[in-house]
Amino acid sequence: MIVEVCSNSYQSAVNAEEAGADRIELCAELAVGGITPSFGLIKKVSEKLSIPIHVLIRPRSGDFTYSEDEFQIMKINIALCADLGVSGIVSGVLHSDGTLDKTRTGELISAAGDLQFTFHRAFDWVFDPVKTLLELEDLGVDNILTSGGGQSAVEAINQLVLWREKAKKCVIMPGGGIREHNALFFKNKGFEAIHLSGIKFSKTLEKKPELSMNNASYLRDDEIALTDPKIVRAIIQSTK
Repeated sequence: MIVEVCSNSYQSAVNAEEAGADRIELCAELAVGGITPSFGLIKKVSEKLSIPIHVLIRPRSGDFTYSEDEFQIMKINIALCADLGVSGIVSGVLHSDGTLDKTRTGELISAAGDLQFTFHRAFDWVFDPVKTLLELEDLGVDNILTSGGGQSAVEAINQLVLWREKAKKCVIMPGGGIREHNALFFKNKGFEAIHLSGIKFSKTLEKKPELSMNNASYLRDDEIALTDPKIVRAIIQSTK
């Protein structure tokens, strides 16, 4: 069984390889479901690791429906990843109604070229998973990362088994809530790969700061935070 570790930093990636991971998915900001890591991080990890590196291509948090500019950024990042010699891309695009954006997802797959392509957990938002699975296979996706549409892969095991049985060309890769006490469960169910982070928090400061830099109000699935030109214009005008 392939054990893929979702690594959110350079040290996490190094730790994953040292622990025996088969490959990593490199990303940033796990709290929002992951976004594309920095160019510097991708380069540094690529120079250090010998196991395959798959990179998440997601330009922001929130939904998986992107503007044309965001989509162009995604393709630029795929090109940068290819130049750095990574092994795979993790990405995908949906329409706002919960259906697969076949055109744009297909363009990302084409941009990835010979790199492996994993359709990420946007799959857990799709309106018709079985139909989408077949569409992704037609597009040439290698892996589908999914929690089975549940909060954890264990809870949604029946759904995951159903999708694995439907899949003919791509690997259904369970992810979400997989830990040391339940990983073998998925192997026994016949899955070829699992996805996990193996996260444990490490203390870095002796005292918790009184002022937090985290803001839970930004964590929204159905809205994205954008600079409002009206607000900025009003502030600038008020200071002139």
